[in-house]
Amino acid sequence: MPVPSLSLAEWIVLSLVDEAPAHGFAIAALTAEDGDVGRAWHVPRPIVYRAADRLTAAGLLVVTETTAGHRGPQRSILTATEAGAAAVAVWLARPVGHVRDLRSEFLVKLALLSRRGRALDALVAAQREVLAPLEPALARRRAEATGFAAILAAWRHENARAALSFLDGLA
Repeated sequence: MPVPSLSLAEWIVLSLVDEAPAHGFAIAALTAEDGDVGRAWHVPRPIVYRAADRLTAAGLLVVTETTAGHRGPQRSILTATEAGAAAVAVWLARPVGHVRDLRSEFLVKLALLSRRGRALDALVAAQREVLAPLEPALARRRAEATGFAAILAAWRHENARAALSFLDGLA
């Protein structure tokens, strides 16, 4: 199944709704800076609602119920469609392609998998498999570079080494 091209915020919203039907305000609470998922990657409330609208239009979420809000407008309860649930399963198992994405997408995946009570081993192992070949290549570039290219190569190499060390610590 092809995985849809979604923003990280959209993946987070889709994944949280796939856990259990929810309304936008509840999702926004989880993605707030101090929320369970927001500690890894904060998604502001307006972005949550925009993502929910896009995911619904794409057929990945559906409104299953509308309830009266306690102090505000009616709340639409969202549920993941079969296609949405399948996309989440594939996305959560897929490692990220770049070291820079560990801070965002990979940490969010770890948070979402933890919320589901799922083991992290498979994702961590897959991520290490993706990143391991990068380290020697970056070491070679570092050794050959001069000027600012040497500084940049050193930065990238050290980040790759740190990422691999982090993954080893999780394993």
